[in-house]
Amino acid sequence: MELPAWFEIATFVGLTTLLLADLAIVARRPHEPSLKEAGLWVSFYVSLALIFGLLMLAFTDGVYATEFYAGWLTEYSLSVDNLFVFVIIMARFQVPRKYQQEALMIGIIIALVLRGIFILLGAVVIERFVWVFYIFGVFLIYTAINLVRHRDDDEEYEENAFIRRMRKVLPITKDYHGAKIRVTENGKKMWTPMIVVILALGTTDLIFALDSIPAIFGLTREPFIVFTANVFALMGLRQLYFLLGGLLKRLVYLSLGLAVILAFIGVKLILEAVHENQLPFAGEREPIEAVPHIPIWLSLSIILGVLIIATVASLLKTRGQQITVDEPVLEPEEAEKIATGGPEAAAAAESRLADRADRGDGGDGGARR
Repeated sequence: MELPAWFEIATFVGLTTLLLADLAIVARRPHEPSLKEAGLWVSFYVSLALIFGLLMLAFTDGVYATEFYAGWLTEYSLSVDNLFVFVIIMARFQVPRKYQQEALMIGIIIALVLRGIFILLGAVVIERFVWVFYIFGVFLIYTAINLVRHRDDDEEYEENAFIRRMRKVLPITKDYHGAKIRVTENGKKMWTPMIVVILALGTTDLIFALDSIPAIFGLTREPFIVFTANVFALMGLRQLYFLLGGLLKRLVYLSLGLAVILAFIGVKLILEAVHENQLPFAGEREPIEAVPHIPIWLSLSIILGVLIIATVASLLKTRGQQITVDEPVLEPEEAEKIATGGPEAAAAAESRLADRADRGDGGDGGARR
């Protein structure tokens, strides 16, 4: 049973309206949401995804709905892993907490546009070259192995080439001007650091999509389901950022859980490629029926089970542990030295911050929350 065209159109219109309304709300009243507010919004978006799956079940069949739920859960869990880097980006650029919502929202919209392009390209490639599943499968297994190998490493953020280039070519102010990205200083139009933050969030997410998009194509070949699963996963990410915050550190087994999921989907992709039995150098060949096909309901069960086990095990492991989210910050005079003293002053300040972090001292100004 095919997805009705009107259903797809209505979905795109509804999601676009929702995203624009969400952006308008954030822009009109910049603030740091409370845990209660963030929790309510996360619940709203999760409920929305669950309802959307039920609508797919009502208007199509159980296969599409199950594929959506499996894809959404996979993307959502991988997006949670992205939050570690988002936290680092916000800390590195010292974005004021009350303006982080808008930065995240615009960054997520940019990420959705880039992911949409990536999904369309992926759908075209898969439609023409089924054997690309071999590549996707091996890549996901490789990613899973790396997740296990580096699970204890500290998360780091390195500016990509695009962001480094933007820093060089754009005239950027020293200070933030609220959530504005463009201001006039001394009669000259300039960009604010917020533009770099937004672009960093959007482009960094695309890097994470390099493994999440192939993963969801291992669960469904419907571009519509792939895209909507991504939208629903990313829409609630902003509120989840404020809800979890430093508690992300408690999800100590999340990387292991994600590794299991990626490895499973990688194996599933390879099995599908072997079943299709299509290679560019072998001509037309008959499918190999003996190769087992993993049904979507089993995929959904495994993904859900792994996430539950990883989450519960993480919470049990860190139960009773003190989780701190304090970050050492620059004193005002130190910030001034960096602005006027160049790289050497910045390096000296960074060294002082590292010393404070080792001592657990955030400085007289307190920790930025």
